[in-house]
Amino acid sequence: MKPIIIENSKVPKIISLITDIGAITLWPFIFIKDTANERLIRHESIHIAQYNELFVIGFLALYLYDWIRGLLKYRDSDLAYYQTRFEQEAYEHSVDNGYLESRNNYEWMKYHV
Repeated sequence: MKPIIIENSKVPKIISLITDIGAITLWPFIFIKDTANERLIRHESIHIAQYNELFVIGFLALYLYDWIRGLLKYRDSDLAYYQTRFEQEAYEHSVDNGYLESRNNYEWMKYHV
């Protein structure tokens, strides 16, 4: 499924009052604070693929689990965020133009909190 991209969105601007973000994916939408670039769209589109594999609610539950586990382990919310399996995959492959076309299902399972 192709994501619905919304640029200059208030969603990440509101969330940025708590923690600074440039974009957020809430299936099937990608909300971008300012304007999109290819790398950012690719990163967020990887999250769309992850959402699809886990039927949305599974993605949200596992993401929250990873983040809480990372928070308890690292005592740092930013590090906990970067250590979620979903962010590890998205950051690692956000520079690869062909990743989404060649990506195998459940690639996020290769990553650990």
